[in-house]
Amino acid sequence: MRGGQWQVLRLAGGLSSAGHDVTLLALQEGTLLQVAKREGIRVEPLRAGRLWSAAGRSDIVHAHDARSHALAVLARLRPVVVSRRVAFTIGTGILSKLKYRRVDRYIAISGFVRKRLLDAGIAPQKIRVVYDGVPCPASRPLPEPVRIVAPATSDPMKGSDLLREAAKLAGVEVWFSEHLPADLKTASMFVYITRQEGLGSAALLAMAHGVPVIASGVDGLLEVVQPERSGLLVDNEPMAIAGAMRRLLSDASLRALLAEGGHRRVREHFSEEQMIKGTLEVYDDVLSGKHGEPAI
Repeated sequence: MRGGQWQVLRLAGGLSSAGHDVTLLALQEGTLLQVAKREGIRVEPLRAGRLWSAAGRSDIVHAHDARSHALAVLARLRPVVVSRRVAFTIGTGILSKLKYRRVDRYIAISGFVRKRLLDAGIAPQKIRVVYDGVPCPASRPLPEPVRIVAPATSDPMKGSDLLREAAKLAGVEVWFSEHLPADLKTASMFVYITRQEGLGSAALLAMAHGVPVIASGVDGLLEVVQPERSGLLVDNEPMAIAGAMRRLLSDASLRALLAEGGHRRVREHFSEEQMIKGTLEVYDDVLSGKHGEPAI
């Protein structure tokens, strides 16, 4: 379960709890389908036939990744909302242009992602920024001794290699977590190093748990972390990362300050409730025909 999958799960669960009729289509072999079943969300395997059937009884088709975006466009379903979660540049070829033009509205998870869509020629009135939302448990004292946690990933864009080198320079151990919601409960520092990032929902989750965050100063993370207030931003350079970790290790008052600042920032700007509310506003706009051009 990566950040985007958790967002889909939280959105589907939140909409269902609010009384909306939601069908989630997910890959048969994927973890998301199994987790959604356990959460009591109506979920079906993602296949072309199931997509047609679910779309026929629905008011909105909301695609959350490239595969579902392509399926919705090929099936010529309407209306279609697409969440754009990634930071990389959109292609400018004919097929790409057709795919991206045949969408009624885009939800960008950050201002940075919105700019990527604008650069690809998407009309500004068809894009709405809705930040990711995460659960925000009550704040708690930071555990001692300091336990440093980072997400486990094999994605070369995520910078685990830089963090491992930085940990050696700083003389510290880093726990690479495969299940952040559990490991953040005992973390007292979270390090999120990435070469490219749409927003950074893992950093948001750590902040929500009251864990001080060190993050790469790139892309959407610049909208999440307020330097020296809700976290520390660093260059993607091992010495800089090591220096930030040593600084937090040696300064308990700074750890406490960033923990409280991060927790407050999530409560005010990145809650699940705000994410669900913003998404529903996009749906309402699409269904009422506001603020957008018809898909071609």
